[in-house]
Amino acid sequence: MKIAAAWSWRILAVAGVVALVIFLVSQLRLIVVPLMVAILIAALLVPFSQWLQRHGWPKWLAVVVSEVGMIAIVGGLIWLIVFFVRGGIPSLVEVSTERWNEIKQWLLQSPFQLSEADINTAVTSFLQGLQADTNSLLSAGLTVTESVLQILAGTLLVLFATLFILIDGRGIWNWIVRLFPRKSRAAIVGAGEAGWITLTNFVKVQIFVAFVDAVGIGLGAWILGLFYGGFPFVIPIAITVFLGSFIPVVGAVLTGAFAAFVALVYLGPVPALIMVLIVIGVQQLEGHVLQPFVVGQAVKVHPLAVVIAVAAGGFLAGIPGALFAVPLVAVANVMIGYISRGEWRTHPHPSLADVVPPPSRGSSARAQ
Repeated sequence: MKIAAAWSWRILAVAGVVALVIFLVSQLRLIVVPLMVAILIAALLVPFSQWLQRHGWPKWLAVVVSEVGMIAIVGGLIWLIVFFVRGGIPSLVEVSTERWNEIKQWLLQSPFQLSEADINTAVTSFLQGLQADTNSLLSAGLTVTESVLQILAGTLLVLFATLFILIDGRGIWNWIVRLFPRKSRAAIVGAGEAGWITLTNFVKVQIFVAFVDAVGIGLGAWILGLFYGGFPFVIPIAITVFLGSFIPVVGAVLTGAFAAFVALVYLGPVPALIMVLIVIGVQQLEGHVLQPFVVGQAVKVHPLAVVIAVAAGGFLAGIPGALFAVPLVAVANVMIGYISRGEWRTHPHPSLADVVPPPSRGSSARAQ
């Protein structure tokens, strides 16, 4: 009973602290989410900036090239999507109208004995229901103007935070470390470096996963022949899938729906069904192979923990929770393990080989 009571109050204390942290994060989510996005972006850009500096570039120029290059790449991808989709809108509208008329004629001649008034009433009801759902979502949250302002403010916060991490990330971390007791600072410094290495590794692997998704679905669209009238819908589909892969759940649904809709309009229901199966197949490959095994191996987290982390993060915090769940679990796992094993006494500044060792080396190290 004494042991059970001792464990119980400690578990309650830890649970209370975790609940308080989650509450504070939810209240400050408009600040916390952009900061975490900035950390993920910086985990990709800091190694590139340091590589430029090692090759003789001035620090200010390396920082500017890193951040401006990131903005240019993302902006260029979005511009390509807008360019290709805008160029294809006239044909998309024309073919969509033709397909709708064909579907309406089929319904009128079908055994369901539907009249044109019945079809128009059903379409009107559907559009009114969709509008009501959209209005309820907006009224449950914020107005459109406030949402746009928050997106702009969050984007600026991401850019400024990324810039300052590129300029003085080490100084920011040293300031955080000084908040801890002096005797624990060595362990915190080493754990932070180990967590940063894990985070940079995660971001690189996540880009690889998004690239595989884009290639898989884009290749499927190309095989189906989505070059209607010489217009390459494959390019915006692939780019949309690549960018959407960084947004869990919603990104996959929207990009898959866009690809299936284009296939339905231009090629018909059977190719659209095939496109849906391709999208589902690629997403299943990502969810059950790439995410658990590739990402899990890269950050040294068990595949089951990856799946549970994404599910729990999405349940607790929606899309941001699913987005940050795996990197948070991976970083926490590495930092806690580094401190608990006492590696900060022998490896005060861990390297990539110490954090993510090869299988053979890891086996020999454990044997020793």
